[in-house]
Amino acid sequence: MLVLLVGIFLLHITTVILLLAATIHNGWWVSSILSTDIWGRWSLIGSHWNYTDLPSSYPEGYLQAVQASSVLACVFSAIGLFVFVAQLFTLPKGKRFTFSGIFQLLACLCIMIAASIYTDIFHKDESNAEYGPSFILAWISFALTFISCVIYFVLRKKTT
Repeated sequence: MLVLLVGIFLLHITTVILLLAATIHNGWWVSSILSTDIWGRWSLIGSHWNYTDLPSSYPEGYLQAVQASSVLACVFSAIGLFVFVAQLFTLPKGKRFTFSGIFQLLACLCIMIAASIYTDIFHKDESNAEYGPSFILAWISFALTFISCVIYFVLRKKTT
C-alpha cells in the first residue's frame, strides 16, 4: 500500500506541475514569430522577443474565464495535494481520500473549461500558427487530474 500511496503522490505532484506550466508558460498559440498565452503575446522583432498585450479582438469575458479557470485548476490541485497528505494522518480508514478526490475533480473541470473555451473561441480565423505546448499540457493535465480523481474515489472504498 505504501508503494501505491507514493505513486499517487507522485501523480498528484506531476499534475500540479503540469497545470502550473500550462497556466504560466507562453505557448498556447505559436508560430515562428509569435507566441501567445492566456496573459499576453510575445512577438519576434529583429532578434528580440517583445511582450505585448493581447489584441483587443479577443473577447475579454471569455479570456477572463480562461484565465480564472486555469488559475483555479492550479489552486484546487495544490489544495488537493495538501489535503491528501493531511488525510493520511488524520482521517479514519474508509474516509481518507474523499476530499482529495473532490479537489482533483474540481481541478479537472476547471482546466477542461479553460482549454475548451480557448479551443472554441480564440484563433478561429488564424491559420498561420498552431496550438502550442502549453495548450497541449492543459489537455494532458485534464487527463491526469481525471485519472487522479478516479483513483482517489476508488481508494476511498478500499480499506488502507
